[in-house]
Amino acid sequence: MSQFFQIHPDNPQPRLLKQAVQALQQGGVLALPTDSSYALACHLDDKEAVERLRRIRGVDAKHPLTLLCRDLSELSSYARVNNAQFRLLKLGTPGPYTFVLEASKEVPRRLSHPSRKTIGLRVPAHHALQRLLELHGAPLLATTLIEPGATEPLNDAHEIRQRLEHQLAAVIDAGACAMEPTTVLDLSPMGSGDEPVLLRQGQGSLAALGL
Repeated sequence: MSQFFQIHPDNPQPRLLKQAVQALQQGGVLALPTDSSYALACHLDDKEAVERLRRIRGVDAKHPLTLLCRDLSELSSYARVNNAQFRLLKLGTPGPYTFVLEASKEVPRRLSHPSRKTIGLRVPAHHALQRLLELHGAPLLATTLIEPGATEPLNDAHEIRQRLEHQLAAVIDAGACAMEPTTVLDLSPMGSGDEPVLLRQGQGSLAALGL
């Protein structure tokens, strides 16, 4: 049975967050809140945990996963970023944007897009998740918590635990999420001087990025 952590969204209890981090470091897959929806997340470098996350989500190795990063300095360790891209990233982080960038050598090959060598990254604005990332000390690999065959993400921590308690190491309850997806922008064309490409319009405003 999965652990269940009730965490204050604005003033998260360090003791509970440390227990959640321990579950991640022991290879667990967690359900956690973000500023868009609940997500499944695991340790970046744990191959078995990544495979388990994909099984729970019902997706294969071709389905892109996202790196949840604490800040821009962490993000730039996993992606190649030029000055033009950095200006956009600075405007959109932390916030409800996912940015597709050229993956750096720090990203395991199995996690980047097989043909384009890109990776999706985001810096969430959710305070409890920010504190979790800080304590973990590294990005988490994540995907929206949508059950196989469903079209909408699960948004209630108690329901998530009831449905997935034998597949998850822990569920973090910090209240309901917005249930509106991130805006996804492919910034990789900017590496050769082209314009960014909007892949999905979500919460994040393009105007806020000057686009």
